[in-house]
Amino acid sequence: MRRVVRTLLAFGFIAAGVLHFLKPEPYLAIMPPWLPAHALLVQISGIAELAGGVGLLLPRWRRAAGIGLIVMLIMILPANVQMLLNYQARGAPSREIVLLWLRLPLQLVLIWAVWRVSRSEA
Repeated sequence: MRRVVRTLLAFGFIAAGVLHFLKPEPYLAIMPPWLPAHALLVQISGIAELAGGVGLLLPRWRRAAGIGLIVMLIMILPANVQMLLNYQARGAPSREIVLLWLRLPLQLVLIWAVWRVSRSEA
């Protein structure tokens, strides 16, 4: 089961990393205004997701990839909050607002899942 979850997470991070380069606009739109160099930060987070996703698939790099992905997941939390604030400011439907509120604790679930699948098999 751990292998299945690891593979799903890995390909999810790889896909998200690719999207940072192919379609950066949604990521740029949720950058908190107090952060500098939005485009550069989106590219860095895309590289981190690509490297972390690939690393989860490689036993030699799995632990380091897990640590890197956990750090990244913590660091992108302000973008998730900014997305919620953006949706609230534009008067998005309450269903969307509720989903964005639920996304915040989901970040903790993702952190736990990455930690779990990046540990050694023993």
